[in-house]
Amino acid sequence: MSAATPPTTTGTATAVERAVHRLVEAAATGEPCAPVRDLLGDSDVALAYRVQRELTDRRVRAGARVVGRKIGLTAPAVQAQLGVDQPDFGTLFDDMRCDGPVPTARLLQPKAEAEIAFVLAEDLDRDDLDAATVRRAVGQCHAAIEIVDSRIRDWDIRITDTVADNASSGMFVLGDRALPLTRCEPAAVVMSMAKNGVPVSRGTGADCLGDPLLALAWLAATARALGAPLRAGEVILSGALGPMVAVEPGASVTAELSTLGPVSAAFS
Repeated sequence: MSAATPPTTTGTATAVERAVHRLVEAAATGEPCAPVRDLLGDSDVALAYRVQRELTDRRVRAGARVVGRKIGLTAPAVQAQLGVDQPDFGTLFDDMRCDGPVPTARLLQPKAEAEIAFVLAEDLDRDDLDAATVRRAVGQCHAAIEIVDSRIRDWDIRITDTVADNASSGMFVLGDRALPLTRCEPAAVVMSMAKNGVPVSRGTGADCLGDPLLALAWLAATARALGAPLRAGEVILSGALGPMVAVEPGASVTAELSTLGPVSAAFS
């Protein structure tokens, strides 16, 4: 089967199982694996989300707790880096949040990017998820650093690879400052990020689908359509405001997001 050819209907279950096995093995051994698009095709996003859901279900059965979602591939610069042209999303688990040094031993090929994190005060499970509804659901915003990671060798990914691999998620750090939307307009946030004191990334909220709240609205509608609507209390990572940067043990990354203040991550 070529990478561009999706599996037949009769082979779908087997393709999902093989993709799950490949990604689980990579996470367990710390050895990145081959892309899974040879199993799923390179455009069947719905099939890739089936793989992601199976991986999520396995983690929950093993005792992990879902604490939110992450939106990926919202900045044109990141889309260009990875060769994709649409957003995706993944699930955040309780053990992904770092309040101290980031344990790089748990990661395979980490990269850091600066984002806005929304903490929801209301469910987003209605039919009419208009802009006002989405805005009203946001309880507070934080500056955030997402540590993205890929189980796919050399980050050789297309859209089905990253969707299946939980949107290439790894860990995340939230800044201490929490502001309501009355005190922060996400599209106007200006971001600068440095690694080991050297500037490596710049951007604004407008670089995230034009407005991070539009990214949140996209996620809310997509998650609801897939039967897993966003819930009050969840942390939602908006997607990158600028290019990501590779990190390694001993690195330190600091981002400043204008009104939202600083956020930093030190890699053990």
